This record gives sequence, structure tokens and C-alpha cells, in this order.
Amino acid sequence: MGIPDEIKEIEDEIRKTSYNKATQVHIGRLKAKLARLREEAVKPSGTRHSGPRFGLKKSGDATVVMVGSPSVGKSTLLTALTNAESEVGAYDFTTVDVIPGAMEIKGAKIQLFDVPGLIQDAAVGRGRGREIISVVRNADILLIMLDIQDMGKIDIIRKELYDAGIRINLSPPDITIKKRESGGINISTAREPSISNDEIVSVASEYKIYNADILIRGDVTIEDFIDVIQGNRKYVPALILVNKIDLVKNPDSAIRDALGADENVLQISALGRENTDRLRDEIFGMLNFKRVYMKPQGRPADMENAMIMKGGATVGDICDKIHRSFRRNFRYARVWGDGVRYGGQRVGRDYKLTDGDIVTLILRK
Repeated sequence: MGIPDEIKEIEDEIRKTSYNKATQVHIGRLKAKLARLREEAVKPSGTRHSGPRFGLKKSGDATVVMVGSPSVGKSTLLTALTNAESEVGAYDFTTVDVIPGAMEIKGAKIQLFDVPGLIQDAAVGRGRGREIISVVRNADILLIMLDIQDMGKIDIIRKELYDAGIRINLSPPDITIKKRESGGINISTAREPSISNDEIVSVASEYKIYNADILIRGDVTIEDFIDVIQGNRKYVPALILVNKIDLVKNPDSAIRDALGADENVLQISALGRENTDRLRDEIFGMLNFKRVYMKPQGRPADMENAMIMKGGATVGDICDKIHRSFRRNFRYARVWGDGVRYGGQRVGRDYKLTDGDIVTLILRK
């Protein structure tokens, strides 16, 4: 029996088993086994490959990957947004390789990848699924693209991404596991979680964890606990793009009926280039970039060339980006911007940057 067959067998058993106090430990153990099998399915089968592998060289300030079923218009959108030319055709699997493109948004250099269509069972390798998933895991943002006339495919895409260990629009669970040499499993919770201690112990033993201090903050599920044990989950922000809105009379109603009102959705027409400028703004906002302008001591600030920093970046990160010696020789910085009380305020390495800051670094000579 191959891994896909084992996965299906366990999925069927979980589906058929009613969840209650008598079965929760058994189901937890099944879910742990399922997670391990899915992890094994995504890994390359060996050094030999039946087809060409996707090469991905990251560059620029961020990487955005478009995923979707075949023929949803990813290639057309790539052409509309970037300088890349991806073959466009009205048939499935036009794109058989990863097509890179580059675009600039408010000074940030963004890499955009068009990958082959994501199909059912991609997470276990079907349709070059392993290669596609490896590219997706390197994304800073995912654009999940749907055809407005076939929005039901969102369920397949979500499942394949989830099965491959990719969590979209979620934060990592607040769970800490510290293994010990002895003493058994000690569980501490900030409040009563949805999972029982017996479930936690059962899943931990499935991963050969018999002695550990486990701290759980917040309400978590057994899947959250498994994710933390696996330790290799990828948490990625995602935006759903509903394409070809020019083909229906009332796109708002169709989208609401198919996806609900709470989804992070943007309506576009890749062919007609409708809402592509808004998409650029959405991408920039989701990346949480900070534009910083450097002001050499005694000279005007360079307001033409922004330094792009990621959310949470500090003055120390600027030092690291310019040259490794800058952090070592750093004395202080002066900052003009919304994050300081007055222009030219003196700050240290730990000052958190805000968008539009002007910064002067003062170094030891």
C-alpha cells in the first residue's frame, strides 16, 4: 500500500468515527499519523526525478506566488503586472514550468511567480505537486486565483495547501514544548483548551515524546498541537483573487454566495486589467513594508530612493542591511518621522521603524 492509499484510509476512518469522549484520543492519534504521512508524501522520493525540477532563486524585497486551478488566468495576470511573458491559452496546463516576473510597487522590488495549476492530490505529488508546493512554501504572500464561473475549486486549493503544511491567513499557535530526559508529560494551560490532556499525551507519544513541559496559551485544537510538534508549518498571508468578473452580470452576489462575506477577496479582470492597480496596493499593504529614507550626516535626505524594510524592522536592521560593520560601530541614530516625538530625535538600535522615517546613522570613526 502506497502513501496516498494510507492517507485515504486514515481520512476515511476519521470521517466515519464519531467524535466523543470515548473516541477523542483515538482520533487524535489518527490525525497525528495522518500528519506524518502527509509530510512524507510532500518530501522528494529520492535523488532521481521523473521530470524537470523547478528552480527558484529569490531576489528583491519579497516573493509573491500565484496559485490556482488550471486556466483561471494566472498567466494573463502575470503579464499584466510584470515584464514577464507567460504563455496564455484557453486550455488546461498552459504553464508547465514556474514563470517568474518582477514588478516595483512604491519602491519595493517584488518577485511574482506563476506556477502550474494546483489540482486535487497535489499534496501527495500528483501533477508535479511536490515541486509546486516547494515554490509556494517560499512565498511571502499567496495570491489564490479563482474563475468566477468555477469558485468551488477554492475547497480543493485550501485542502491541498493545508495537507502540504501551508497555513493561510493564520498565526502560529501559542504552544511551547520543552523536552526533558524524564518526568513524563507536564501540561500547563493559561485557560481550558478545547483538547484534553489525554489527547495531548496520545499525540505526543505518537511522535515519541514521553517527557516534556508543554505550555498552551489560548484555545487550540489538536491540529494546532500537531502543527507545533511537526515544527515546519508555513504561515502565509493570502489574498483571494476572483478573476473574469466581466463575464457575469452581478459579481458581488455570485462571490458572496460562493465564498461568504468574510473572505479577503479582490475582484479582478486580468484580461481587461480591471483592479490591477488596486491589487498592487493590496500586495504592498499585506507585506507590511516600511519605506525608510537615509539622510547622510550634514546632507539632505535621499527622498528618491527608499530603503524597503519589513514590518517590525529596527534601526539595527538598517545597519545590517547596509554593511555588517555598521552594527558593530553604531553609536546612535537620528530619526524624523511619525514614530518620534520631535524631528531628529536620538534613538538606539532597537528603535522600531515606521513608514516614511528619515534616518541618519552616527557611527564610531
